[in-house]
Amino acid sequence: MPHPKTVTLSGEAVAARLRASQPEAVRSATEQYVVLEPAGMYEAMLFLRDDAELDGKFLIQLCSVDLHTRMDMVYHFASLAQNHMFQVKVPCDHEKPVVQSIAPLWAGAWLQEREVYDLMGVMFEGHPSLTRLFLWDSFPGHPLRKDFMSLPGGLKPGLSQFPKQKEGQTGQEFRPQRPGTGL
Repeated sequence: MPHPKTVTLSGEAVAARLRASQPEAVRSATEQYVVLEPAGMYEAMLFLRDDAELDGKFLIQLCSVDLHTRMDMVYHFASLAQNHMFQVKVPCDHEKPVVQSIAPLWAGAWLQEREVYDLMGVMFEGHPSLTRLFLWDSFPGHPLRKDFMSLPGGLKPGLSQFPKQKEGQTGQEFRPQRPGTGL
């Protein structure tokens, strides 16, 4: 029977359920989240989705956290049938952050992984189309990383020439015109 109001499962409860099936998959657990071993994360994620008790079929969101020494991938799941939520973290290297893609398991991860790759530089092995989502391909670096302001080669972040930099420019010349409105 589902809970009458949505509850958040503790990381220890999720870890205990996961350890019963895959003891090597869990690195640690806290009250808030469970930390998975990167090597076995895909199989652990498959278990979190398909287990009848956890039923993590709904990926709420995924994001990345830059901790200077490492990157953490953070996944938020919900069970609509059980009416609960839980959080999972997967640590990865800061210099070359790579984790397994979960896009084959949750269709909603497809764009979210591309966003994290574009803005944080985390590579997702097995992603069907890992390309930048917001920035152009030759954009140097990943702007949400804490080390972004120190780009190699003396490059400065941002555009080389921004609207309103030149005398006489108002910025309006870069906006699309709406036909028939004069705007």
